[in-house]
Amino acid sequence: MNRTVGLVLIMVGVIMLIWTGFSYTKKTKIIDAGPIQVSADKKQTVNWPPYLGGILLIGGIAIVASSKKNV
Repeated sequence: MNRTVGLVLIMVGVIMLIWTGFSYTKKTKIIDAGPIQVSADKKQTVNWPPYLGGILLIGGIAIVASSKKNV
């Protein structure tokens, strides 16, 4: 179980180091007056610091290394 968690943390850490964020489009209503509706697309961005991916990667490596000692 610990080895699986460690491998998942390693994969997530590497992905977070490669891609430092993503963006998506959200549709919001600007005017809603009876039958008349006006909406606009608003671009949202989600970013995370690269060191967070490094921490997850190192933590995953530590978990995998410690799980091999116990087996």
